[in-house]
Amino acid sequence: MAISAPAPSGMRRGRRPALSDINVTPLVDVVLVLLIIFMVTAPMMQRGVDVRLPRVESSADAQEQRLVVTVGRDQKVYLNDKLVGVSLIGERVRDLSRSSGVDFVFLRADREVPYGRVMSVMDAIKKAGIEKVGLVTEPGPAPRRER
Repeated sequence: MAISAPAPSGMRRGRRPALSDINVTPLVDVVLVLLIIFMVTAPMMQRGVDVRLPRVESSADAQEQRLVVTVGRDQKVYLNDKLVGVSLIGERVRDLSRSSGVDFVFLRADREVPYGRVMSVMDAIKKAGIEKVGLVTEPGPAPRRER
C-alpha cells in the first residue's frame, strides 16, 4: 500500500502553479511596427512646395514665418502652400494679414524664376498694404559668378 504525502501549503494535488510572467515579445513587435510606420509617414506630413532657393552667405532666420508667398519653378504662386492666382495674391495677403495681425510677408522664389515675375509678385504684396517683405534664401556659400 502506498502512502500519499500531503501537498505543500498553497498547492493542490495534480495542478501546477499559475504562471505570472508576461510575454513581452508580441508587445515589442507591435511597438517596432508602429515606430516604423511613424518614421515613414512623418516626413510626408511636412511637405510643402518644393523650390530651390538661391544661396547667400548672410541669411536671416525665418523660423517664425506665418505669411509665406512662394513662387514655384513653374511660376505658380502659393500663399502658405495653397495655390493662388497672381491677380488675387494681394487681396488674400491683405485678408490674412488683417485676420492674423502679421504685418510681415516672407517671399520665397525658385532661383530659376525670372526676376520680373518675382518683382511683380512683390509689387502685388506691397500694393496690398504690406510694407515689410523679406526674401527667403538658403544659407550657404553664394555661387561664383563667371566673368
